Amino acid sequence: MKTKRQPRLVRRAVAPAALLVMSLVALTACVPLFPDSAPNAEQVSQDPAVVEGTPAELKEFYTQKVSWTSCERNMRCAKVKVPMDYAKPQGQSIELAVVKLPASSTRKGSLLLNPGGPGSSGYDMVADSSSLFSSKLRGAFDLVGFDPRGVKRSAPVKCLSDSAMDAERQKSYDLDTDSGVTDYEAQNKADIAECVKNTGPVLGFVDTVSSVKDMDILRAILNQRKLDYLGFSYGTKLGASYADQFPDKVGKFVLDGAMDPTLTVETLGMGQAKAFEAALKSWAENCVQSADCPFRGSADEAVQQIRTLNESYEKTPQKTRDGRLLTGAGFSSGLSLAMYSTDLWDVLQKALTDAMNGDPNGMMSLADYAADRDPNSGKYNSNSAFAFTAINCLDYQMSTDITALRTESKALQAASPTFGKYLGYSGLGCKDWPYQSKVTPHPITAKGTGPIVVIGTTRDPATPYEWAEALSKQLSAGVLVSWDGDGHTAYGRSNACVGNAVDSYFVDDKTPQDGLKC
Repeated sequence: MKTKRQPRLVRRAVAPAALLVMSLVALTACVPLFPDSAPNAEQVSQDPAVVEGTPAELKEFYTQKVSWTSCERNMRCAKVKVPMDYAKPQGQSIELAVVKLPASSTRKGSLLLNPGGPGSSGYDMVADSSSLFSSKLRGAFDLVGFDPRGVKRSAPVKCLSDSAMDAERQKSYDLDTDSGVTDYEAQNKADIAECVKNTGPVLGFVDTVSSVKDMDILRAILNQRKLDYLGFSYGTKLGASYADQFPDKVGKFVLDGAMDPTLTVETLGMGQAKAFEAALKSWAENCVQSADCPFRGSADEAVQQIRTLNESYEKTPQKTRDGRLLTGAGFSSGLSLAMYSTDLWDVLQKALTDAMNGDPNGMMSLADYAADRDPNSGKYNSNSAFAFTAINCLDYQMSTDITALRTESKALQAASPTFGKYLGYSGLGCKDWPYQSKVTPHPITAKGTGPIVVIGTTRDPATPYEWAEALSKQLSAGVLVSWDGDGHTAYGRSNACVGNAVDSYFVDDKTPQDGLKC
């Protein structure tokens, strides 16, 4: 079986459905020029209490003067300097891109946001998708998004050209054979060499721990004694890690689509394998009730027909209208993307109908959207795939023993006959990475914080509900809110129960009841 390794620890956030049309045109954010001096520049006077206790060697970063300039229609942009290596803060520095949508009514403070990934742009989340947040939240808070180090505009990880990326996505490797592993490793070494050459030394410092320290500098730049934060998916790992490192600086935190910090890369993969399979079953149950569903019989029979269809593209990739090939891995990528939001279910149904009739273009459009490839220009709108790999290789210690990896792959396929074959072999991608992880997963209690709200969606494919339960129990002041629903994360796409709980917590200082079910 030819298998293109597709590690999917946690994927980037999917754009709101209102922004997604059938053509799946990806949004392209306007990139500010960040002039050193510009009209309408705004500087914020810093409260001395905000930087109390700051290590002397980091004082210049915490107290730097930042100019907020007009950008993105009615927003403000800034660039913030942080140390590349926190162990040597007087060495090279890098810049983080930050965007702020000012509060529309009575301002309560600033709310820092992260959409997930790892590798997703918080800048784009605010600039393009601020409608995701309620008018109540937008009225009370400046919404602040940033690109974490290594992402898009903030010292980005750079690897392959657009054409090389296209070529990579059309390759398959039979990792059940030694020759397939040899071919994959040779290509991976060549790709890594490009990452090293095109990115430079920052490639070794795009880990989560460093990004968390960046967040505390952002807290000071935003003139906040305590950080208020809303993180989704991988953004919950950032948030929980911040609470672990800076418990006395935690204000109001909401962690939606939570990750369990105790899990290894292997247990994360197994959790997702089971969750994606359950999500597809839920989609199929909905589909077979429709007269337009291309599958007949029960939901289980529909899922089996999808597996058969996927296998046909695995054996014989089909050419799309632009000449590229839709492989089995590409098919799976498009299929898994649609599990992230029920608003994509009808899109998937049509794409699968077309695929059954020999037309691969709909599934390729979904796969392209997952890869953030613009359908018109053929260019990739972000570096999310490269940042994803770079961050995970620094965040997780991974097995590279091929025997162990093949055993893991068999277990994944048993747990998820549809997606499992594409979820294994993560360790091979980091085997020759020049910077290895020394991080050990551990429980996060964040003792001393106020209530931290953790949100879990019962049929979340990317961050299984059990992870939210686990994190809320680990946190000394964890508060669990559950949404009985499908798709990835809850706030902004679920119901008024979740929305009101989050808004009242941030705006009205009303902590939701622990165990609230929505």
